[in-house]
Amino acid sequence: MSTANETKPVGIDPRGPRFGATITNVLSIVIFFFALDSDPINQSAAYLLLVLAAALFAVGAFFGTSSHPYAWLYKKLVRPRLGAPKELEDPRPPQFAQAVGLFVAAVGIVLQAVGVTYGVAIAAAALFVATTLQAYFAYCLGCQIYLALKRSGIIRAS
Repeated sequence: MSTANETKPVGIDPRGPRFGATITNVLSIVIFFFALDSDPINQSAAYLLLVLAAALFAVGAFFGTSSHPYAWLYKKLVRPRLGAPKELEDPRPPQFAQAVGLFVAAVGIVLQAVGVTYGVAIAAAALFVATTLQAYFAYCLGCQIYLALKRSGIIRAS
């Protein structure tokens, strides 16, 4: 039963986060291979690309997936060419997933800053696995973590 003060979030097209995950998936591959290269220029490029990925995750985590630059690309370039989605999705799990991505990217940035040789590559590999599952199999690890935390009561149900 809903109370008058409860607001139900507006649903989002679930294909939008999958589109963004596809872009991040490709970006994570580039970061990974640059990070493994012995050339310091490529390693620096990997680090800067991971910082860029962290900034993009921060936008999605703090302002919602609808405010993400990839959402804009999806709305302008992809969505007009598709039919209507079969159903809409609660935006809170994908927004939480963006926070998880931000955390993973931040760990890689910190590991690199403290001198861990493969810190950026490790973070990129983790992002690659998560975005592969989301982009190609519609299985969002961050969303599943959100739902598990909600079921356990750590995140309040609304």
